[in-house]
Amino acid sequence: MTALAPEAATPARGAAWLPAATWTAVLVVYAVLLFAPQVLNDGDTYWHLAAGEWMLAHRQVLHADPFSYTFAGKPWTTHEWFSEILMALAFRAGGWGGVMALTASAAALAAGLMAGYLRPRLGLIPLALSLALGLACLAPGLLARPHVLAFPVLVAWAVGLLKARDADRAPHPSLLALMVLWANLHGSFVLGLALIGPFALEALIAARARPWPVIRGWGLFGLGALAAAAVTPHGPAGLLFPFQLMGMTSAPTIDEWRPLDFSTFQPLEAGLIALLLVGFSRGLKIPPLRLLLLVGLLHMSLQHNRHAMVLGLLAPLLLADPLSRVTKPPEPAAPPANPAAAVVLALMIGLTAGRMAAQPVRSDALTTPATALAAVPADLARRPVLNEYGFGGYLIFQGVRPFIDGRADMYGDAFVHAYDRTVSGDPAVLTRTLEEHGVRWTILHPNNRAVPVLDRLPGWRRLHADAYGVVHVKDDPAVMALRGALD
Repeated sequence: MTALAPEAATPARGAAWLPAATWTAVLVVYAVLLFAPQVLNDGDTYWHLAAGEWMLAHRQVLHADPFSYTFAGKPWTTHEWFSEILMALAFRAGGWGGVMALTASAAALAAGLMAGYLRPRLGLIPLALSLALGLACLAPGLLARPHVLAFPVLVAWAVGLLKARDADRAPHPSLLALMVLWANLHGSFVLGLALIGPFALEALIAARARPWPVIRGWGLFGLGALAAAAVTPHGPAGLLFPFQLMGMTSAPTIDEWRPLDFSTFQPLEAGLIALLLVGFSRGLKIPPLRLLLLVGLLHMSLQHNRHAMVLGLLAPLLLADPLSRVTKPPEPAAPPANPAAAVVLALMIGLTAGRMAAQPVRSDALTTPATALAAVPADLARRPVLNEYGFGGYLIFQGVRPFIDGRADMYGDAFVHAYDRTVSGDPAVLTRTLEEHGVRWTILHPNNRAVPVLDRLPGWRRLHADAYGVVHVKDDPAVMALRGALD
């Protein structure tokens, strides 16, 4: 395969509507996420904020657990440390509205970078559909968490590799700065390293007559990227952490690591149908290595639903040039003075001011048992607890040491599996765990199978129950003896 010439890849570079398309994508994504309550629906957001605040207060990166009582002081690889600091700074500056603004900004920047790459290659309708379908795949994962902050870096990295191929050269060394940033934001940086291989091989196949310049250029870039990924507080050991995480046997018990469920509508389904329609009706031809890359990303998405977000970001970029050959691009036109950027920035500032003025209110929710925790006396809250997995982040945020939380990588397979058995509804396993850890109270979701067991367990009683959380407490033996005497 030969590299596309820049002129061939950008037939509509001067279309008048093109600059506005990018800014429209930025504005729409920012406005939607800035006021979408779902952005704060993940329990891990709480402990990410707590970790960032701890690091700001202590002026050092966390290397051991300061939050739980079950793993207190144990090693913890904070591979998302920089994201957590950014989140904590956003919270300090603007409360929950600030966290939403940071999340919305990252997603909007990713959308803008995607549109900026697509707009010279596609007409208005293909551009709009590609962006809509790609961004729709992100929708379930658009949460206030570090992976969203890595979205624009992923897109910028992929665009840099694609442009290097378009120009038939190795990527510019300045791209390595993105890898340093990415490796400190989120563990998905390994995907960036993996993307180098297919494009390098594509370049090598295209330059069969003179392979050594390609081997030297792409090889040096690959080595530089590997070195850049090690520029973190964890050093070279941090390169192995994402693989250790992906190899956890307990990962399938966590929602984001489960396969996609097509019994309900999934945005990926719409994207696949659209691609099949275009492919069969227009004779869409995708370069072999890029097709293999798409198939690999699709396999990852079907295996673990969290990877559908990666496919949504990369598929429109990989398909842009093939689509440009089978769709009618806009006619070139002299670009007029375009005030879109200034207008969009002004609107974003206004929207942000509105969000800061009307702060989100955090109340009872699936991962926020606010009323249930408020019913627990302060002295009891300081004693060992058995908590719902999804409640751990909220407990940390409220200064309560949890039994477990969303940091499955720190707790490890054995502990996560043991926790699952504890809340499986087996009275013997539950009793043994309560005794081993000296648990004095529990806070679980009403649907947890351990709740009815606790209702019947001698020496335990309900303290509080509502639609989001049930609190049980262990009676003090002295109090129970006094009650028996009085009876």
